[in-house]
Amino acid sequence: MRSLARLTRRMALPVLAAAALSTALSGCGSGISLDEPIEGPTWRLVQLGTEPLPPDNGAQIQFDRSSSRVSGSGGCNRISGTFTRAGVSLKLGQLASTRMACLDPTRGANEAQFISALQSTSSYSLAGPGRLALLDAGGRTVALLSSSGR
Repeated sequence: MRSLARLTRRMALPVLAAAALSTALSGCGSGISLDEPIEGPTWRLVQLGTEPLPPDNGAQIQFDRSSSRVSGSGGCNRISGTFTRAGVSLKLGQLASTRMACLDPTRGANEAQFISALQSTSSYSLAGPGRLALLDAGGRTVALLSSSGR
């Protein structure tokens, strides 16, 4: 009985150390800190894929933690939907959109691409102060957003 208690104590320390290390590292390499949520600020679209966009493109989103809703604008139309976030994982539900015609064809094309990027998002990283990168399942940046408007 005494040797079983000794063995249990010997095994408990490495297991606890591994659990603590796993918890401490659970965001490493992702560029984010889990105490820096994406909920709250208005995120303005500054880049789609690898293409930078003009600052006046009108596309923006905001995540609301209390309702698990995302809302904003694609540049021409209002968009809204749901989202789930766990660590670096980010999944947006089906998005609803108003159906106003875009007078500017480029803005309309950007809006369609932005909505597609939002729907393909599977994770994110904070890419510097006030920069949110939305990533697809392959880890590619599908959209880059800024909370400072730059």
